Amino acid sequence: MQIGCPKEIKPQEFRVGLTPDAAAEAVRHGHSVLIETGAGLGAGFTDQDYTEAGAQIAPDAQTVFDGSEMIVKVKEPQAVERRMLRKGQLLFTYLHLAPDPDQTRDLLESGVTAIAYETVTDAKGGLPLLAPMSEVAGRLAPQVGSWALQKANGGRGVLLGGVPGVRPANVVIIGGGVVGAAAARVAVGMGANVTVMDRSVPRLSYLDDVFMGKLTTQYASAAATAELLTTADMVIGAVLIPGAAAPKLVTRAQLSTMPPGAVLVDVAIDQGGCFETSHATTHQDPIYEVDGIVHYCVANMPGAVARTSTQALGNATLPFVIALAGKGWRQAVTDDAHLRAGLSVHEGQLTSPPVGEALGLPSLTPDQLLQVVFI
Repeated sequence: MQIGCPKEIKPQEFRVGLTPDAAAEAVRHGHSVLIETGAGLGAGFTDQDYTEAGAQIAPDAQTVFDGSEMIVKVKEPQAVERRMLRKGQLLFTYLHLAPDPDQTRDLLESGVTAIAYETVTDAKGGLPLLAPMSEVAGRLAPQVGSWALQKANGGRGVLLGGVPGVRPANVVIIGGGVVGAAAARVAVGMGANVTVMDRSVPRLSYLDDVFMGKLTTQYASAAATAELLTTADMVIGAVLIPGAAAPKLVTRAQLSTMPPGAVLVDVAIDQGGCFETSHATTHQDPIYEVDGIVHYCVANMPGAVARTSTQALGNATLPFVIALAGKGWRQAVTDDAHLRAGLSVHEGQLTSPPVGEALGLPSLTPDQLLQVVFI
């Protein structure tokens, strides 16, 4: 199969869909790899690295899209990229369709078959292609939040770890999954006073055991959230409902109850954000203020550490890339129910019920689609 990897064009997105090692592995399996020139530079990979791996270099994105049966990316295709997609082509990338009706419409109209990284599952009920970026974003959240807390950036002027005689910052993490646990690890390490909220008591018990009393766990009721907001210096939103829009857990009215200059870091912004006042920002212009509260809502946080993120994502996606290229999408998703869970769009049909529910569109499950396809 001809595998194509264009350069990412979302603002300040420096990751790349295929590493040179992944390209070499695909070539060893008998596939051809076409990489847009300069696609890997943001992550520290040169065109020569790719040619030495056996890939071909394309002069522009149009050449990659025109010449490839499967497109492997990182971020959701932007409007100009969606116009290059076609029926019979396979797209494998993050999509985050639930809060993005324009992208959903364009993908349906293109006729492409699209598999979303963020809804591929594993035998343990996890999301193996989302997890590495969740780890990165979670670990970044306290770092960027501590920067936003600095007075020069509009924050409270509070040092996350405090100093002798001065209390550390109060950090509230809403969601105890991969993002929340990673954020807690860094925030605790920086000396903050950390509370993790979740609605899974077993998960809270696990975190309590792992952190051995170094943080506080709290069941995530609306009343408990409201109480913690009144003393929070930083709130990290780390809630995920696979494939669906993120729930709004902090309202605009509640901002007035928070200390002036407190910081909200919305790691769920790719799925629409979990704070009512969130809207996507970029690394170039990452923060804004609403009612005296600083918001950090960068939609591609892992892009800030592009080399680490690219390598981590590449390790996770490579087996699926090889399976899709070797078997074709139909056989690959038939053989692997976990990959099948990522099937989101096929030739004008939405195959993600959570997205359909969020956007008010008719949809099939991937299993229902396969029954239709193979009739």
